[in-house]
Amino acid sequence: MSIHSTAQVSPDAQIGENVMIGPYCVVEGNAAIGDGCELQSHVVIKKEVKLGENCKVHPFAVIGDDPQYVGFDTNLKTGVIVGAGTTLREGVTIHRSIYEEKNTIIGEQNYLMAYSHVAHDCVLDENVILTNATLLAGHIEVAKNVYIGGNAAIHQYVRIGEGAMVAGMAAITMDAAPYLMVAERDEVSGLNLVGLKRRGVSRDAIKELKACYQSLFKQVGNVRKQAAALLEEGACCESEEAKTFLRFFEGGKRGFAGVRLKGE
Repeated sequence: MSIHSTAQVSPDAQIGENVMIGPYCVVEGNAAIGDGCELQSHVVIKKEVKLGENCKVHPFAVIGDDPQYVGFDTNLKTGVIVGAGTTLREGVTIHRSIYEEKNTIIGEQNYLMAYSHVAHDCVLDENVILTNATLLAGHIEVAKNVYIGGNAAIHQYVRIGEGAMVAGMAAITMDAAPYLMVAERDEVSGLNLVGLKRRGVSRDAIKELKACYQSLFKQVGNVRKQAAALLEEGACCESEEAKTFLRFFEGGKRGFAGVRLKGE
């Protein structure tokens, strides 16, 4: 363990083995820093934050501060959980939950680039990349293998499906289904074929996804009902990827990002 002389670490914090805490870092009581973590300098880890093993936190990141929620009771015991192997770059902010005994959750092997923000009660799965200055409002769910481009802003309660790619500067106010590319304001531009191929998804599965995509987004209709009908028929959803894609439309509260059809 290496703790710089200028760092302020509460005696109530749990510090694992082979942890490096750099100059002017602050670690509050009841925080837990997992084995092999590195807090470079000027990092603030608030109370009730748990960092998994081998996380790396860059300067000026603040993890577990109070949510930006009017009327929040600061006496609530809430926190943030960050999964193993996650990197938080310069100036990242992650806010704690607004609900007693609940946590904002960042999964394993995620990479949050400089000045990205994750608000209260978000849940990020594994292998998520938030690029510079990405903004996530409260209660957002981001599935695994999602990539969100720089300066994109995501509305509260939105779901971003597995393997989706959100373009830089996008304004996302509706759910983005798995494996799609979404840009501008809730505008679907196609399947994330490059991402699918890089992750080794089979040709048959990609073919099924293309068929599902054509059925849902290339004609006018209620995508929720169309997805349910395709699942029931089973014609183009033998693969797990196609089933994941179609089942996504069973949930959510905000409607779905879609294709801008001719004449709209």
